[in-house]
Amino acid sequence: MTERRATQLRDSIEDEIATGQLKPGERLDEVSLAERFGVSRTPIREALQQLAAAGLVELRTRRGAIVSAPDASQLMEMFEVMAELEAMCGRLAARRLLPEDEQALVAALAACQEAVANGDPDSYYYENETFHRVIYRASGNKFLASQAVALNKRLAPFRRLQLRVRNRMKTSQNEHEAVVAAIRAGEAQHAAEQLRAHVAVQGERFGDLMSSLGKTRSASA
Repeated sequence: MTERRATQLRDSIEDEIATGQLKPGERLDEVSLAERFGVSRTPIREALQQLAAAGLVELRTRRGAIVSAPDASQLMEMFEVMAELEAMCGRLAARRLLPEDEQALVAALAACQEAVANGDPDSYYYENETFHRVIYRASGNKFLASQAVALNKRLAPFRRLQLRVRNRMKTSQNEHEAVVAAIRAGEAQHAAEQLRAHVAVQGERFGDLMSSLGKTRSASA
């Protein structure tokens, strides 16, 4: 129960970091957060540790937790790297796909589709995370997979924020279907291209993300 509560608290604090309610350099006091969320300090401490593991919070001796969210320029650079890591995973997965990974990939795709059908962006976010991790594993390269997982965690709140853009969830699922088709067909280069385009937030998509950030920051002001 405590672990689940810590995850819920992490998501709430994660959202506040992504939307700018909690700003880079701001101190996260365990006592204040516990009072605000109506919980003990234990799940707050666990949530902050999870955020620190994702790189969104820095734990400092005698200063506690400090927000370390990226600025717009760094965020753009991180998404560029994420797109390339995912493209590599997709290319290798198409070449090395094992029956068990194919089965897991199809199941993850179906779970994402169910979330879309239910109009549930929160469920879609978590099923989407599973979907991408199946692809990382299917690459057959543990080091690459670990790097992809680490950066995915760092970008998690911003990837979730993208789902607030109109029709993004449905569009994302269409892109998932194209990725799966390419991987299952063994089309390595096509799989890489599909995943790169799916993850990259250049041009209009980056503008949409920044707009979402701006709206949520204005609403919280």
